[in-house]
Amino acid sequence: MPRSKSSKRWLQEHFDDVYVKKAQAEGYRSRAVYKLKEIDEKEQLIKPGMTVVDLGAAPGGWSQYAVEQLKHTGTVIALDILPMDALPGVTQITGDFREEVVLNQLLALIPERGVDLVLSDMAPNMSGTVAIDIPRAMYLAELAFDFSDQMLKPGGAMLLKIFHGSGFEEMVRQAKSKFKRVVVRKPKASRSRSRETYLLAKDYNL
Repeated sequence: MPRSKSSKRWLQEHFDDVYVKKAQAEGYRSRAVYKLKEIDEKEQLIKPGMTVVDLGAAPGGWSQYAVEQLKHTGTVIALDILPMDALPGVTQITGDFREEVVLNQLLALIPERGVDLVLSDMAPNMSGTVAIDIPRAMYLAELAFDFSDQMLKPGGAMLLKIFHGSGFEEMVRQAKSKFKRVVVRKPKASRSRSRETYLLAKDYNL
């Protein structure tokens, strides 16, 4: 089946992408790792000994980076609907975060003291229609937010992919009611045409 012009254009852009080349050279599983890396270097999010939950983890770049920063002294739990190759130091769950049985699997792995950091790079399959895509994306962000609100220990943090559009301002307001510091970041590795940004919330208040 011949590829469409748009898919050919995406493939060409992908393979010419400086972050794709950098990820390949440095042994990371995806270019997305540099979004997390840039934010972490500014904010010192990931520290040895932490319990980190990575939602929407496949193919595993963020989990890979988190393990490096933990220096093998903490816990990384990665969850995605898509299967991904095993990563040393990462406990993986394959399943849909929206399903109770999968969520219960995740909850069973979380230590009693709670989670230090929730990472979520979850996004739906994009249709290209804003009116469809943004609500779907915001729904996933809301699920990640609710999970963080329930599982973070006092002082914990979350970093969620969040798209500009309906519901964006409301989520920022909710975060400010639960965390002492809330900022929105657009890392350099995030493509300029994309509506994606990252909501960073630190110092969780119960």
